[in-house]
Amino acid sequence: MLNSTNELQFSKENTEISKLASLALSDDAASSEKNSPGVLEKTGYPDSVYVMAANIFQGIRIEKSPEKVLIKYGNEPLRSSSESEDESLQRLSYELAFSALKYQDILETILIDSYIFPSTTIPDHLSSLIIVMLYDFQDRKFQARFLSDNEESVAEVQEVENLLNSFKTKLAAALARCRIKHDALSIYNILPETVRNQELRASTLPLYAWINTCKISPEEVYHSLKKKGYNKVKSVLHIDDKVFAVDQHCYDVLIFPSHLKNDLVNIDLFKDYKLIFQDKSRSLAVHSVKALLNMDDDILMVNTGSWYTVAHMSILTNNNTSKIFVCGVQSQAKHPDRKNLFTKMGCKNIEILQETFLNIESKDIRLQKVKVILLLPRCSGLGVSNPVEFILNEHEDTGLLKDFSQGGTSEDKLHVLAQQQYEQLTHAMKFTKAQAVVYCTCSVYPEENEAVVKKALEFQEHGIKVQPYRLSPPVLPLCSLKEIHLSTDKFFRMEPSEITNGCFLSVLTRERDPSETVSVKDVLARAAAKGLLDGIELGKSSKREKKKKKSKTSLPKASTTDNNGIQMKIAEFLSRETDAKANRLDTSTRKTSVPPKNTTQVAYSSQVRKPSKPVTNPLVPTFMKNTSPSRPHQRQANFVRPRPEDRMVVLKPVEIVLPPVMLPFSNPQGIRPQIPTQNFYCRWVGPKTIVSSYLSTPSVSRKGEKPKENLPSSLLRRPRPWL
Repeated sequence: MLNSTNELQFSKENTEISKLASLALSDDAASSEKNSPGVLEKTGYPDSVYVMAANIFQGIRIEKSPEKVLIKYGNEPLRSSSESEDESLQRLSYELAFSALKYQDILETILIDSYIFPSTTIPDHLSSLIIVMLYDFQDRKFQARFLSDNEESVAEVQEVENLLNSFKTKLAAALARCRIKHDALSIYNILPETVRNQELRASTLPLYAWINTCKISPEEVYHSLKKKGYNKVKSVLHIDDKVFAVDQHCYDVLIFPSHLKNDLVNIDLFKDYKLIFQDKSRSLAVHSVKALLNMDDDILMVNTGSWYTVAHMSILTNNNTSKIFVCGVQSQAKHPDRKNLFTKMGCKNIEILQETFLNIESKDIRLQKVKVILLLPRCSGLGVSNPVEFILNEHEDTGLLKDFSQGGTSEDKLHVLAQQQYEQLTHAMKFTKAQAVVYCTCSVYPEENEAVVKKALEFQEHGIKVQPYRLSPPVLPLCSLKEIHLSTDKFFRMEPSEITNGCFLSVLTRERDPSETVSVKDVLARAAAKGLLDGIELGKSSKREKKKKKSKTSLPKASTTDNNGIQMKIAEFLSRETDAKANRLDTSTRKTSVPPKNTTQVAYSSQVRKPSKPVTNPLVPTFMKNTSPSRPHQRQANFVRPRPEDRMVVLKPVEIVLPPVMLPFSNPQGIRPQIPTQNFYCRWVGPKTIVSSYLSTPSVSRKGEKPKENLPSSLLRRPRPWL
């Protein structure tokens, strides 16, 4: 009777477990279809991903007090045959470990409730592997994992997988009881609200990618994307098609919908490093630095995190002579082949410093030309939607995943981070040659942002030879009323939203020392050193040139200072350029004019102007017929623009084109068809004192039928050129 009663009780328990398991599977399926429409059914991960995820979870798991410990974890990591260098597999490992961390309490409860730990003997060093594999098992709705023939199997993974499959029904029933206890449709609803909102934003956040302008122009990118079926729009929100938009703050940043990532990573633009995925906050930081730079200013980047940030800064300064110094890189294992990466991307002006930032002296001889410091301090990153991307690309402290899993950072840890940020900012302000500091974080906590900046400004050291720092307005464009409102106190902020992560940016600048004001001579010396003046000598003037300068009286200002001397050299250079253009113009004019019909006029011109620049008479019909309309404008400009010493007297009377003079022909209709109306003013260029002698020349009067006695009256009446 006892045996039959026990069998009946066991049968009832199995029936209850089966019902709960069926409920769990059906509810999970419905919840999955509701929350993830269009997502393919999951088939599991390779064995190597489970091993890497277990080791990551072992380092970031939440440790509990001894009286609350349910499962014991070992201290030794799992051994893997080979560590994968594939970034996609590493990302999958971090995502799996982070998911298991968020549900650590629930997964441990399921393992205890399903009697796996009390009924089986499992080594402690496999506990982390069981947790991550159990999360994936329930995420697949307790379906079998798809195994590839080419994958390398791991013995520990196979052992844990067989154990979970044998407890499949009990695990599903324990999950159902947990959901009923919390009155939740799925375990996702058991998470804190801040974590749920963060995951929701991460699933819909657009993708940002900047253009490598060293390899391709923006127009070429647009054309290539259009050939791939992508259309350019103003906004990518709530659009399921293949579209892209240009960011309003950064001209070289494109925005794509989140669901296109799998398609984008396979096109050549991303494979050839012509487009690079990166969070927008880093692009805002490097563009702020670019706006503060001169042509030859160097840059110091601190705690860059991702090498892509360094590469973007290098691309933006490719046309300058700037050099980029990078420090604060703690681990080189993440990008051991960084030189090869920079070579592929076309970066050439980067130098990696081995010292930490706080150990670099402010008067380091290597950094004497550094004018702008970009400080990207380690922060909590609570403004980021996807913490895994933040950890992999911008941060190396995996311990911050604990804070992300709880939806916030503890006050003690926040105080430690704020103190580190303050020390780095104050050290950056000690570099006497630097003129600006750009401070950027991905945090939403004022303790890491405004409080750090204001404290550093308040307690900065006021030196004798340097100007103090002050808070400057944002150098980025403000594209909305909300951004303008958030920037009223001169800080640039972007709150976490459905289109972007959170970002804080501050620009500190110091007033330039008046004694270091750049003079015209310094500017010209720099230009000559770069070969921009085509060999113009900027040295001391010769004695003959000095005598000429002293003898000049017609110039507006005397050259009594060094700046005026430099300006005279610029005028001489422009004069030589103008003379060369005038010679080329006269040569072309001689080819188009007809000398036999113009002998008298040429003789007259040789008396007024220098013989080295023969000019044909603009009144001759053949000149106006064979010359383009723009040619008279050029000749007129040549008369008034340059004023060298040896031609000052000759060019002085030919300054105006008025009063106009009518042609001495009795039949003006015979000449008008050959002269365009808009060029009438080009016929009167001679001095006023010799007009009468010019009109009395036989070659002109012989053609006219009008009596000579009418000529003086026509001059007195000031003929009307519009007739």
